[in-house]
Amino acid sequence: MLKFSTFLRALGSIRGALIWSIVLFVVGIGTGWVSTGPLEDILLNQIGGLREVSERLEQGSNVQWNFFLFIFFNNAIKSVLVIYAGIFFGILPVIFLLINGMVIGFLVHTTMNYGASLFDIVVKGLLPHGIIEIPVIIIACAFGLRFGGLVLKSLIQFGGEKRNMIGSQWSAFMRTTVTASFWIVILLFVAAIIESTLTYSLVRG
Repeated sequence: MLKFSTFLRALGSIRGALIWSIVLFVVGIGTGWVSTGPLEDILLNQIGGLREVSERLEQGSNVQWNFFLFIFFNNAIKSVLVIYAGIFFGILPVIFLLINGMVIGFLVHTTMNYGASLFDIVVKGLLPHGIIEIPVIIIACAFGLRFGGLVLKSLIQFGGEKRNMIGSQWSAFMRTTVTASFWIVILLFVAAIIESTLTYSLVRG
């Protein structure tokens, strides 16, 4: 059940939700890139909060270890929660995708406006860990969207002839969420190691 091959098959079963997750994330990046006014203020507050956390972590005795613990537990807990938060009609995964995309788009655009190189931002700051972390977050949200889709489908077909079929779909899906949660946490563990070591060294080097 927890085999990686089972996880890959589970991804195939939510292909439609994966596509929607990618689209929403890209829309978030584009929105963050061009954001102004109240939306810009919201994103600045988000980034300001992250900066405050970063500054607190820098004050510890083992900075990289502090960063690893924060990054891993923050991402892992949120990613698993967003899967099961999909029960609320998939609304929270949609918000999570858009906000994360907007923060990245806004941060990259703003940093470039201050003269930073796009190569340095992407290759040094995002790519080392982001090549794992970003797809994993998108996958978690895709499971959340699929969860929401099943809820809506169940409500529409409640009492209908297809209710038994829906029951079997729920059983199969809930098993895939366990497998997905396991591998999402494992992959985010790897991403957190990379971000707290390689990315940390590249950005501060």
